[in-house]
Amino acid sequence: MPERDLALLTDAAREAGRIAMRFWRREPKVWDKGGEHGPVTEADLAVNDMLKQMLLAARPDYGWLSEETPDNADRLSRDTVFIIDPIDGTRAFVAGEETFAHSLAVAHRGRVTAGVVFLPALDKIYTASASAPPLKDGQPIAVSRRDRLEGADILTTKVNMTPEKWPGGVPEINRSFRASLAYRLCLAAEGRHDGMLTLRDAWEWDIAAGGLIAERAGAVVTDQTGAALQFNTPGAQAKGVLALPPALHAEALRRLRG
Repeated sequence: MPERDLALLTDAAREAGRIAMRFWRREPKVWDKGGEHGPVTEADLAVNDMLKQMLLAARPDYGWLSEETPDNADRLSRDTVFIIDPIDGTRAFVAGEETFAHSLAVAHRGRVTAGVVFLPALDKIYTASASAPPLKDGQPIAVSRRDRLEGADILTTKVNMTPEKWPGGVPEINRSFRASLAYRLCLAAEGRHDGMLTLRDAWEWDIAAGGLIAERAGAVVTDQTGAALQFNTPGAQAKGVLALPPALHAEALRRLRG
C-alpha cells in the first residue's frame, strides 16, 4: 500500500504544481491569517481544494490534515491520514522566489509511510515510502557523511543558535536557510547540506513528507529532545526537528541537553 499511496501523492503533487504555477509571479491575492500563521494566497486555497478532492476521492477512508483546511477531530479516529501543506514557503511564493514546495504525506498509526515534496518552479521532486528508497528526480539520494558538527553546513535560522538554547555550548556551524521547511529536510536528505534543525514547534504538514525522505536517506530525524516524531497528533505539532547524520545528531543532542 505505501507504494500505491506514493504513486497517488506523486500525481497529486504534479497537479498541484500546475495550479500553483498559474498564480506564481502574477500577483495572487494574499491574506494574513493572523498571529504567527503568516500569509495565505488564492493559490494555496486552490491547490488545497484540488488535493482534498483528488486524494479523498481515491482514498475515502483516510483522514485529512492540511494547513489550509479547518481541523476536524475526525482525523484522530482514522488509522491512516493525509498530511498536506498545499504550499510550503508561501512567503517565498508571494515574493516570486523559486523555493516554495508542495508537501504531501500519508501517515499510518502515527508514522509516515509515503511522502512527496515537489518544487514546481525548479521542477524538482523528492519521494520516499516505507518500502521505496529516497529519490530526487528518480535518482537515489543519501545524507552527508560528515561526522563532526563543528564547521558543518546546517540549514537553520539565527534564532535557533542562541546560547540559552544550547546548555552544552553553541556549536560553531555554517548556517544556510530556505523558506520551505519541507525543502530544508530534502536538502539535508540529498547531502547538499550537512543537516537541518529547528528548535521551534513545527507543524506536522511542514515536516511529514520531508522527514520521511530524510530518514530514508540516512538521517536521524527526531524532535529536539531526541524523541521519534509522531503524526496525526491532537495538536499537530512537534517539539522542533533535528534531521542530521548519526554522528552530528548525537553531538547536537548532547549540546542541547547540556
